[in-house]
Parts: sequence; C-alpha cells; structure tokens
Amino acid sequence: MKHRDKIASPEHIRSNFQQLGYICSESIATAVFLACQLQKPILVEGPPGVGKTELAKKTSEYLQAPLIRMQCYEGLDEAKALYEWKYGKQLLYTQLLKDQLGDVMRGAKGLNESVERLHQFGDIFYSEQFLETRPLLQALREDDGAILLIDEIDKADQEFEAFLLELLSDYQVSIPEIGTVKARSKPIVILTSNNTRELGDALKRRCLHLHIPFPEAALEQQIIASQVPEMGEQLRDQVVAFVNELRQQALKKVPAVSESIDWARALLLLNVEELDRDWIETTLNLLLKFQDDIEVVSPEINQLLSNSRQQRR
Repeated sequence: MKHRDKIASPEHIRSNFQQLGYICSESIATAVFLACQLQKPILVEGPPGVGKTELAKKTSEYLQAPLIRMQCYEGLDEAKALYEWKYGKQLLYTQLLKDQLGDVMRGAKGLNESVERLHQFGDIFYSEQFLETRPLLQALREDDGAILLIDEIDKADQEFEAFLLELLSDYQVSIPEIGTVKARSKPIVILTSNNTRELGDALKRRCLHLHIPFPEAALEQQIIASQVPEMGEQLRDQVVAFVNELRQQALKKVPAVSESIDWARALLLLNVEELDRDWIETTLNLLLKFQDDIEVVSPEINQLLSNSRQQRR
C-alpha cells in the first residue's frame, strides 16, 4: 500500500484532518493509522450521522487517493459489486464474427475437435475487454491504491457478507472465467455499519473495529466551530448543550452531529443571537425527523432549555 508513508502517526492524522475540516478523536486517528500501516480493513460502527462515511471521504482527500464507494442494500450481489459481462457488446461481436465461424471449423475432424475449436472461439468473449468493472474490482485495479468505502454493510444480506471475506483477508477476488485477481496496490477498506443487524464473526475478525459514538460536548463544539466558523462561542455552546439534552430523551431518532451542524447553520442564517423557546420550536424540525418526536419534545422545551443552561455552568 503506497499511502503508508504519508501517515507518520495518529497525531499527524488528527492535525491534517483538522485542516480539512474533520475533527476526529484520538481513537479515530489511531484506527486510520493502524489500518494503513497494518493493511487491514476498518469496520466503523455507530449511530447514523456521526461521521462514519465522512471519515472515508476525508481519508481519500488527505491521501489524494480515489474514493470508490459501494452503497450496500438488501439483494446486493456480485454482479453489482464486483463485475458484470458486457452482454450487449458480446452479442454484437458474435453477430459480426458469425461469418468467420466457417473458417474456424474448416478442416475439423469429428465432433470433439469441432467442439474444441468452438470453445477456443468462445473464450474470446470472456476476456478483459468485455468485462464491466464494479466498485470492488475497480478498487483492486487502482495502480496507486484507493479508498474503498463499503457503506452500510449491515443492510446487505449475510450471503454478500460472506462473499466479501476473500477480499477483506487477501485483497483478491475470484472471477470464474478469468481466475484470481489480486490487488495491484492494496486499498484502504472502510466498512460502515449503523448496527441494524449483527454482523458475522468472520467479517469482524478480518477488520479493525472502531466505534464512533455521539461526541462529548467539547469535541462537538470543535466540530461545529470547524463547520460553522461564523457562529459565536456563546450560541455554539447553547446549541451543543441543548442537543445533548435531546439525546437523553426517549426518541425514535435522536439528533446526530449532522443535524447539529444543520441546525447551527440555520440559526446563523436566521440571525439568532441566543436560544429561546420560540426559536427552538420554529426550527425543531431540523433536529428531529419524526413528527411523533417533535410532539413529545415540544411541551418539554422550557425544561430542556433550563437543563441545558445548567449543564453549561
């Protein structure tokens, strides 16, 4: 993996990622460092919106390596993830070469020799020029390495999870018509999971594990300061404290970091100088994505606001 020399230490990663606008904890920086140096995939787990996908994007940006993303979903199979044959092109070439079949078969003696010649002729259509690469194969073919993001692996079927094991352990895949394809330069593989289902032990054994929780208040303040630098410190503290209060409630979906950032940007556009009940009620739909949650929180806004103020003291 040619990118290992660009990563000297976890501290080096934290510093450079911060310059790119991604504030990461020590555990995140250490995981990226080890994944690159040990050439092992990272399985990044945690609730939605805490920066799992963004980690892959920033790693790609920092290393100046192409980001190849495969979005997982139920029913995903090899044809969509690894490769597919260009059937239309194969059919077209078959029609164009049909007239040459006579030359191929001329002089053949018996059925066995005829079949053998046809077999050799057919192998032409299962060569590299008829292969349509998909994300997994594309990542292995990058000469200088790539960042392979396998996003939301927990949404894929267990059969697809099992299919990934060869790639994750040996950085190679098997194509029946061609053979084994090894990575030209091992990619950095980042798998993300929102924990909608339990992943298999075999997959977990092949990966470094990283859990990204909701950040502590001090870290979230740094994140918002990085993403919304125009916001004043006082309002930023109020935003973080109130969001933290919301995360303590029994909601269908608590606000993630991405919602905190969106809310901060919205408050800035609305020229809000200090949080109060009216502004919170007006913009609550930016933090909560279910109407049931909004209806639960609305009567409690005053109490939550009071708690958040005490939290900041």
